[in-house]
Amino acid sequence: MSFDEIYNRYAPQIFRVCMGYTNDAEQAKDLVQETFISVWKNLSNFRNQSQISTWIFRIATNNCLRAMEVAKRMPSAELPFNLAEVREESPEEKLNFLYQCIAELEETERIIISLVLEDLPQAEIATIVGLSNVNVRVKVHRIKEKLAQKFKAHGQFR
Repeated sequence: MSFDEIYNRYAPQIFRVCMGYTNDAEQAKDLVQETFISVWKNLSNFRNQSQISTWIFRIATNNCLRAMEVAKRMPSAELPFNLAEVREESPEEKLNFLYQCIAELEETERIIISLVLEDLPQAEIATIVGLSNVNVRVKVHRIKEKLAQKFKAHGQFR
């Protein structure tokens, strides 16, 4: 598979995973670019010990985690309005709220749910995050419960 084919196949998924971490489209684009620069530089060293998608997702999650570490050192600003007051939202606004909720999860949970949203098999997710299949399944269930509570508090489930 050529680099162009790899990029075209995986870049949209990697972008969505990065959005789950950052909740910022510009930063997510930068992280996608960093990920594929690493893929380009190291493609000849890829040893096919795992699926190429697992390798690429691992690179992306590592880039996201490094970005989150840098972001933790930066002061953050509070949103200027109460999100709970917004009732009539467009699908884009709902998606942005989902990304915001995902961004509030702890790092491992963000990785896991982002990969679940990309329809990766749990076994592959377990390999990427270094957990057992059972542990991933339990975490997915708990993450979904947390997100459902946030949506309910936001007025999405009536």
